[in-house]
Amino acid sequence: MANSITIIRIICGIALLFCAPFSVPFYSLYITAGFTDMIDGTVARRMGTVSELGSNLDTTADFVLVITCLIKLIPVLHFETWTYLWIALIAIIKVINIVSGFARYKKMIAVHSVLNKGTGALLFALPQPLCCFCLFYLNKFRKSVKLRP
Repeated sequence: MANSITIIRIICGIALLFCAPFSVPFYSLYITAGFTDMIDGTVARRMGTVSELGSNLDTTADFVLVITCLIKLIPVLHFETWTYLWIALIAIIKVINIVSGFARYKKMIAVHSVLNKGTGALLFALPQPLCCFCLFYLNKFRKSVKLRP
């Protein structure tokens, strides 16, 4: 069950590639992916189905979602300094997570820690301030790609 939830996140991440940024389908898939990220681990623990496969799927799903969002958002946004700092903070925490996983387990894994969950929360929260605080830019973007307001 938990692995199926994680696979939904991978599918949502890939499907985002075919959506216009900031469109209703984009946000629908993005929010679904964020929700599945929040619940897959909890479902696995409660059902007693925690596995290495599930952990690897979760890491893959996170990677797919991050890369897809970067591919879709960087070309259409002119980021301000705080956004680059936000992205850098997420990247630094992810690198620390992978290095600590390697140091502890002697293999390339992402440790599912509080820090890892924190980076997921930071990443998930990124488009919300962009949407709320950049309405002027988004209206210009919608007109340029002929989206309805």
